[in-house]
Amino acid sequence: MERGFNIIRTARAIVRVTDLEASRDFYVHALGFIETEADDNHIYLRGLEDQGHHCYVLKKADKPGVEVISYKVSCEEDLDKLETFFAGKGLPTKWVEAGSQRAIGRALRVKDISGIPVEFFCKMDRVERLLQRFDLYKGARMQRIDHFNCMVPDVQKAYDFYIDKLGFRCSEYTTTAKMDERIWAAWLHRKPAVHDVAYMNGKGPRLHHTGFWLSDPMSVIDTCDVLASMGYAKNIERGPGRHGLSNAFFLYLRDPDGHRVELYTGDYFTGDPDFEPVRWDLDDPQRATFWGHEAPDSWFEEAMEFLDVTSGEKVTTEEAKLEKRKPDFVM
Repeated sequence: MERGFNIIRTARAIVRVTDLEASRDFYVHALGFIETEADDNHIYLRGLEDQGHHCYVLKKADKPGVEVISYKVSCEEDLDKLETFFAGKGLPTKWVEAGSQRAIGRALRVKDISGIPVEFFCKMDRVERLLQRFDLYKGARMQRIDHFNCMVPDVQKAYDFYIDKLGFRCSEYTTTAKMDERIWAAWLHRKPAVHDVAYMNGKGPRLHHTGFWLSDPMSVIDTCDVLASMGYAKNIERGPGRHGLSNAFFLYLRDPDGHRVELYTGDYFTGDPDFEPVRWDLDDPQRATFWGHEAPDSWFEEAMEFLDVTSGEKVTTEEAKLEKRKPDFVM
């Protein structure tokens, strides 16, 4: 094993939005995120369970896009070891010094094996946890960030890199027919749940969605009522329903700029060292939808583009290497 570092979990994402007030209305007033802080160019959001300053950053820009997806590591030394590792693989790295980002200590940004901009950090300012401030619960009653779902042209390459090099584990995966078995999608984790990140076969790299954890299915149902009453019914893209993969009860939404978020609850524990990954056949219709309506075409065709770690320009996307068919974007 090459690594000497400890990646803990999914931690935050920075997404670019064109209208901060429209985004605030959607995320804070409708979905119930806690607005920790804001300035002329940023809104810092967190869930009710979070003790960190934020888990989702809305950054004002001329065009929407995804600046970075981030993981928390256990200590400062992990960052140096990660920098050595990525540089040794010939993958671009960039240090973001403490104080140059709100509430974040020193951070390392890298371009991963699929071209995705990934950030690692250890320190974030602490804030009051609001888990039992039930008087503040509204909208989806958002609890915490849970995972990322990324479209990549070569799932096997991403799978091998994150499993063999970064120490992730697989909870569930989808393959093509056994006679010519190839990984179509994989759910990988560091925390003892179904996933911190999923990789799906498709044009990429692009971010399909960011998933946020809710405490129970009724929070998902109540969110639908709140969204409809506030004029956001058309922002509901898919669900509610239940996935076969992960067993999760889900709802997918599009924000005013098109960023997709999943409201998610009901997965399971994966922390046992002898946990066996669950295999799904690509032709099994219950893998993506155990029950619920079929996903719309936008589901398979639309995702948000990443921005390059060094240049800030949109990352060039490639077509998937497997045969063209609707992939199983689920979580």
